[in-house]
Amino acid sequence: MKDAEGVNDVLGAKGVSDVLGAKGVEDGAGSGTAAPGAAPAQAFDALYALGAPALVRQVFLLTGRPRHAHRAVERAFQLAWQHWPEVAVDRDPAGWVRAAAHEYALSPWRRLRPRIHRRASSPSSGSQGSSRDPAGRVLADVLLELPPPYRRALLLYDGLGLGLPETAAEIEASTPAAASRLLNAREAVAAQLPGLADPEALRHSLREALREDHVPVVDTVTADRVRTGGERRARLSVRAAAAFTVLLTGTTVLTLRVAPDRYEAPASPGAVVQGLPPRVAPGPLSHEQLELREKLRRETVRGPHRLVPEGR
Repeated sequence: MKDAEGVNDVLGAKGVSDVLGAKGVEDGAGSGTAAPGAAPAQAFDALYALGAPALVRQVFLLTGRPRHAHRAVERAFQLAWQHWPEVAVDRDPAGWVRAAAHEYALSPWRRLRPRIHRRASSPSSGSQGSSRDPAGRVLADVLLELPPPYRRALLLYDGLGLGLPETAAEIEASTPAAASRLLNAREAVAAQLPGLADPEALRHSLREALREDHVPVVDTVTADRVRTGGERRARLSVRAAAAFTVLLTGTTVLTLRVAPDRYEAPASPGAVVQGLPPRVAPGPLSHEQLELREKLRRETVRGPHRLVPEGR
């Protein structure tokens, strides 16, 4: 990356297109495709070697978290390898990976992870080249106080040198919305750093901060491990989807077997009836009642003629 200049230092598309075997670059965005004879793994490794270090510095400047920056870049390149047929023919492969890394890094869902849900460390802490650029350290601290959309728009436009339409497309916003975010970000930075009120001075400071190798040392992952990890993640995703499909099918079959096949009206709720006398249970018969019962039984069979039923 030392021999690259301008936007190439921060994932410029021209350098990436040259590595991928592109024939040329149009309008500074890169319009070539990978050489037909280049192996996909070799082209991916070249893209990773050229773009990963600068992309880590970008994400670290956006988040202030060194491990999260490396994780976001690794995940972005894994997605790129999974979609390599699409990425290889893209007019800006570096932009594809950059957008994926920025989205992953700034996603609010990533804050739920315990190791990420910590106070963002200042980019100036543990920096190796911080003593040479104290203004860059202050600028990095100010950037972390901006809302993530403002931070990203400022980085893309003033830090990487993208045009306003390209910036709006990458942050998935309209051009006026992107311009509004950019102006608000500049005003917020100028309020704390009056020396950077000039857009040219701010642009120069941002690019210097991106060139500075002040990211704390974190174990880097080789391109081969990134590809292997992406393939393993893809296999796990396919297995998880298959297991979920089997579970859903089994649940549906079980529901069809145990569910009633006709409508059964629910029982009406009971109601309290007022005004009825309480039910009295009969007690034991007295001696007189017992004698009367025996007499009636005897007289029915042996009694007078009037008590005997007439037969037909």
